[in-house]
Amino acid sequence: MSKDAFERDRKFYQEHGLGGRMGFGKKPAVIVIDLQLGFTDPACPLGGDLDRVVESCRELISAAHQKQIPVFFTACAYEEHLKDSGVWGKKVPALSWLKVGSKWVEIDPRLGKSADDILVIKKYPSGFFGTHLQATLTSMGIDTLIITGCTTSGCVRATSIDALQYGYHGIVPEECVGDRAEAPHLANLFDIAQKYCDVMPLGEVLTWVDKYKAVRD
Repeated sequence: MSKDAFERDRKFYQEHGLGGRMGFGKKPAVIVIDLQLGFTDPACPLGGDLDRVVESCRELISAAHQKQIPVFFTACAYEEHLKDSGVWGKKVPALSWLKVGSKWVEIDPRLGKSADDILVIKKYPSGFFGTHLQATLTSMGIDTLIITGCTTSGCVRATSIDALQYGYHGIVPEECVGDRAEAPHLANLFDIAQKYCDVMPLGEVLTWVDKYKAVRD
């Protein structure tokens, strides 16, 4: 779809009451969806060229660490028998590469994950489904999720929808999400922006993070 077509559709959505802005809340966390080697290394069948996304996320993660904003990482990982992959394992057989203990479930080291960051192992697209993510966010008083990672059309989208449904202000820095192909990336990023989260340039997010002052409990 051309840029003109996107602008036409964006205007149409706005005229019909979609695409509003929620803005940031008071207490944010960054969630990095599935930037594990199985997705960032093209040597794996599930992988793609996500170097730009990794670099953008590294910049955001570094800024979050400096402001003591919690950072969560999700990773898909399955037992050797793959029974825990359910019917998704049948729909996407390449998930069999993501075995517990393999290098493909390791978080990409370029991201600068620290010992204080929180790892969430998941079996399905959303970072919330069947994991401790929601309980942990609630215990920390988080009201804003800065959502990054891959893929825009899959796990990022699923997590963005659940973030809305659980009542979070969802923020998606557009340079910090990616997909295996441009068409699904652009289409889903557009749809996320119109219905579920605020999609904005990374620079705008970094400016907000730079000004952020932690809320005292």
